[in-house]
Amino acid sequence: MIFNKEKNNYLNVSSERIAYRKLGKPKAPPLVMLVHLGATLDNWDPKLLDLPGVSASKGKVAVTISKMAKQALAIIKALELKEIDLLGLSMGGMIAQEFVKLDQTLVKHLILVGTGPKGGIGVDQVTQTTFKYMLKAGLTRSDPKRYIFYEHDAAGKAEADKVLARLANRPAQYTDKKMQVFGFLRQLKAIKHYGTAKPTDLNFITCPTLIVNGDNDLMVPTKNSYVMHQKIKDSQLGIYPKAGHGSLFQYADEFAVTLNDFFG
Repeated sequence: MIFNKEKNNYLNVSSERIAYRKLGKPKAPPLVMLVHLGATLDNWDPKLLDLPGVSASKGKVAVTISKMAKQALAIIKALELKEIDLLGLSMGGMIAQEFVKLDQTLVKHLILVGTGPKGGIGVDQVTQTTFKYMLKAGLTRSDPKRYIFYEHDAAGKAEADKVLARLANRPAQYTDKKMQVFGFLRQLKAIKHYGTAKPTDLNFITCPTLIVNGDNDLMVPTKNSYVMHQKIKDSQLGIYPKAGHGSLFQYADEFAVTLNDFFG
């Protein structure tokens, strides 16, 4: 697949070297994708950026979600993008919400996947849940994504194996740098702060919004998707059956169709 051979691009933002990838030449606004906790550019495509301190990007990881959103906004402006579609997965979805709060003119469509609102249900427990599943993965010699993103039964393992195999297809010469422990811990701190904050009403989100999750998200409880759907006017909600935090990977083909229909 072509995205497996897409090299990193770099630009300087506030004296920091930022890594990003760009695939294709879309006529419509580009789809900017903000990745999940602990992830690098290798976790998805087509266009994705590493925030400061993550993987090949220089600088430090911000310790709040709002500061991460400010970093993302600075990068988008440095790329001279006038209008974007914005997709955020998990922590990326939290950043995306704060991004819209900062600038409501840039985002044409917003897609929130496997995420929750500020002060959302169980968001303050993400750190404990993450370490619990990392320990389980270590004991079973598995990739932590197997337990973080998929159900813990045999069917979930089968789905995880398929997706992890696809991610492993990327040639070594095109891989991104590994996430550093220091940056990972700062991300967890930011999510904890976001989860314990006072809930927001989300009335600042006025662009067309699509909310997606699995029916059994073990990281950011699925109830949050319903809460956001209620709070964001005219939003659309898609819940995939027998799926968890990684529903968009498990149902990649169906998600692509849903996304194209949403963009119209």
